[in-house]
Amino acid sequence: MALAIFDLDETLIHGDCASLWSEQMARLGWVDGKAFLKRDQEMMQAYGKGHLQMEDYMAFSLEPVAGRTLEEVEHLIEPWVEEVIEPIIFADACRCIAEHRQRGDRILIISASGVHLVGPIAARLGVEEYLAIELEAVNGVYTGKTHGVLTYREGKITRLLEWLDQEQENLEGASFYSDSRNDLPLLLKVDHPRVVNPDPVLREHAQTNGWPILSWS
Repeated sequence: MALAIFDLDETLIHGDCASLWSEQMARLGWVDGKAFLKRDQEMMQAYGKGHLQMEDYMAFSLEPVAGRTLEEVEHLIEPWVEEVIEPIIFADACRCIAEHRQRGDRILIISASGVHLVGPIAARLGVEEYLAIELEAVNGVYTGKTHGVLTYREGKITRLLEWLDQEQENLEGASFYSDSRNDLPLLLKVDHPRVVNPDPVLREHAQTNGWPILSWS
């Protein structure tokens, strides 16, 4: 049994769940929609270019959640996943997950989005194991802060190695699927890197190194 590791945003789904949740928070009236979404778009553009400090984005995107209970947020995320996320799940991604499962591989999603979003989306995909950015909560109320190592760039490797140690797993024969240049550190660590609808930098790297380039829809 080998690991089949998947990025989430723009890899398994056609979109970024954090930005889509920002749009939902605007619809809910939690934020000044126009200004908040403008800033979100600016930060996501920086992310796409590899220039974003993830700590800055998480501080920004979690501010509207601060002071809300875990139950309140969970209650609103579940229907949002069904209405907004499910229609943009790549059918090819579902087939790939199913193929790995049929081979007996262990499926893991590792995402630079918050665990409050990644967990419900993973469940919708039928994936039980995932690593994501952990959110701080005190007495069942979100503080608006994160805790632990963020699952972003090299942080994905750090968190994955911790998980491997806890699970007594290893990366022998592992595959990793991603769309983003930000995931190059982890793509370079696995035996079978797979790039999915890659950004220009990742596409060039994949072509240079002979990595499979997948076009999912």
